[in-house]
Amino acid sequence: MTAEYPRSPDPKLAAAEWLRAPATQAILAVINDGGGEARVVGGAVRNTLMDRTVCDIDIATSLLPEDVMTRAEKAGFGVVPTGLAHGTVTIIAGHKPFQVTTLRRDVETHGRHATVAFTEEWSADAHRRDFTINALYCDAAGRLYDYTDGLADLRARRVRFIGRAEDRIEEDYLRILRFYRFTAIYADGAIDGAGHEACAALQDGLDQISAERIRSELFQLLTAAHAPIVLSEMDEAGLLSRVLGEGGDIVTFARLAAIEFANGIAANPVRRLYALAVHGPASAARLRDRLRLSKAEYERLADLDFPDRAFESDADELRAKSFLYRHGRELYRDGVLLAWARDVAADPKDSARRQRLMIAESWPIPKLPVSGKDVLDLGVPPGPEIGHVLDLFDQWWMAAGFPEDAALVRARLAQLVNLKNE
Repeated sequence: MTAEYPRSPDPKLAAAEWLRAPATQAILAVINDGGGEARVVGGAVRNTLMDRTVCDIDIATSLLPEDVMTRAEKAGFGVVPTGLAHGTVTIIAGHKPFQVTTLRRDVETHGRHATVAFTEEWSADAHRRDFTINALYCDAAGRLYDYTDGLADLRARRVRFIGRAEDRIEEDYLRILRFYRFTAIYADGAIDGAGHEACAALQDGLDQISAERIRSELFQLLTAAHAPIVLSEMDEAGLLSRVLGEGGDIVTFARLAAIEFANGIAANPVRRLYALAVHGPASAARLRDRLRLSKAEYERLADLDFPDRAFESDADELRAKSFLYRHGRELYRDGVLLAWARDVAADPKDSARRQRLMIAESWPIPKLPVSGKDVLDLGVPPGPEIGHVLDLFDQWWMAAGFPEDAALVRARLAQLVNLKNE
């Protein structure tokens, strides 16, 4: 469906709160009323038609960026020249940023970015985009404009490159990962064959992409609803080895995803990356370097590489509480989930595993009931002996089940001090 003429507004778009919002309407009016034309494009339109949450609102316009800035400033909006070379201006209205970009056509592509020229042709702008479902536009009234049959693909839950897949990929090789990420989110896991074949054939191009850009796309893919299906296809095509440095453990990854879903647990990209690709300390270090992980992300991966009996459903509950006390809820939760995923005999709704997991939610992690001042008050002089006494008390307190009785606590601390003095 291609439309350049006014039609009846699409009911979903016309009723969308983000489109009806005064700030959105004001920006569109500022551009439209002066002889230009502005339409919302991409994710906001796509997600509204799919009944999904809209986060960002991107606007395309036939006006040049300088004209957009002039009109916006005259209307009293905040303006930031975000990327003038690529035609993008950020307008601040109602304390919300809107990216406004001049219609473009590609002049030359380099595999990582493109040289563009501005145009007034909406179809040309649509055909330089990546996927048909991302090339949907709507005007201020909610009328839909579709130049690439994106609406049909959206209804079919199909992610398809615009035109020849190889051409779109060679414009920016990161589109390989974007293709799989969008498929895992919007296509219920069913992969477009032509796109998949093109991505597999051109995967060497990913070597041109920065680790930071790859990491960003990969982390979003890992947490997508249909990631297990898509990652399996990528693994068979050699794409996971290209991204991770080796093939992935799809079985453990899929089991982890199923367990999280069955128990209402939000997916975490680092936990899922561990399930997919970490097989020891060397794996974590390799992924850190290959994907340029942050210090916190790498440390979480490295910490998870130390299995503990506390994660097992048949372990003593005190062991679980001791781990929680030592290492916190996040690492404990990750450890239980990963141990559960590796146990191929355990059902995703296994009650014993679930109870082990729930300890992290139900048990309030206590604080050590004594301090260095308490040791000082018992006559121990300032210095390393205070730390030694506290370490001994900490070990006793944890082994004793974290007793709360104040008299018992004081008595044991005094005993430890006396033992150190003997």
